[in-house]
Amino acid sequence: MTNFTIRPFRKEDYPAVASLLNLIWSMPITAEQLQADEESIPPGQLHYNEDGQLMGWDRPKWVAENEQGEVIGYTIIWRAPWSEPGNLYLTLIVRPEERRYGVGRALYDEVRSWAQEVKATLLVSSLKEDDETSLRFAQRRGYDKERHTFESVLNLPSFSNEDLFQCIGMAEQSGIRFVTLADEPGEENERKLYELYRITHQDIPGYSEDFPWFEEWRKWNLDLAGIRPDYIHIAKEGERYIGVVTLQQNEQSDAIYHHYTGVLPEYRGKRIGLALKLLGIQSARAAGANSLRTHNDSMNAPMLHINRDLLGFIAVPGDYKMVCTV
Repeated sequence: MTNFTIRPFRKEDYPAVASLLNLIWSMPITAEQLQADEESIPPGQLHYNEDGQLMGWDRPKWVAENEQGEVIGYTIIWRAPWSEPGNLYLTLIVRPEERRYGVGRALYDEVRSWAQEVKATLLVSSLKEDDETSLRFAQRRGYDKERHTFESVLNLPSFSNEDLFQCIGMAEQSGIRFVTLADEPGEENERKLYELYRITHQDIPGYSEDFPWFEEWRKWNLDLAGIRPDYIHIAKEGERYIGVVTLQQNEQSDAIYHHYTGVLPEYRGKRIGLALKLLGIQSARAAGANSLRTHNDSMNAPMLHINRDLLGFIAVPGDYKMVCTV
């Protein structure tokens, strides 16, 4: 039987928490990256709209600590200013050898109590589809599966469908140009890219949140660790940005992550998205990466077709979006 206490998160917990999160996140993170991300977020400021629904933002965190002072569990419950009214998002992880002793239950009771205190209406979490223990834990507490997100991996050394690269030239012959943000720096072009993200986000299956304002979007899409201007491939017609693929390199692994893909609705079906993804493959190869990783919603058939059928991404266990009313 493990004796433990639950306490609020402290700065010295970042290394232990990063180790815990790396048990469940597909792309590893360091304590320094985690701390930098957290410190870029201003102190929480919750409020309520005219319908009494929770608004604003906050990110309270707790850890479970054993008698030796070791962090054996962690939970965070949060919302962003653009989150859907009433929603809170949570992550909970317990060191595998410390499970089944009530640590997860105690951490969950803490976040559930806080959610009730701030009058949230819906709790949202993401769980690996092959983590049956965690799925049962969530379902016993009233969570239901709402969506399924597939994760896919492309082994770059074995990629052999070189004929596909012809679609880049075909798009260029039709008047499309491909550049990177490194080719076109500056706030004016960043704002054009922001507008492209804003429009294409609306078509992501299950996306129901408000879109962040430019400065906040920039923080989490251009300034994020591992994202470089030359990793942001843009398709343009004239001076209009019509499509984008953004890559994120992870220094703790030999993988590169497809951070975002979007093409304006009126330009879809012309293989522009495929061309952008192939440019991303070229960048990943040049960076010496061994693999590309990406996520796709189960309802996003066109993107799944590109990734799985054309490019050869292989399915690996993805995630379930789990929801529970408070």
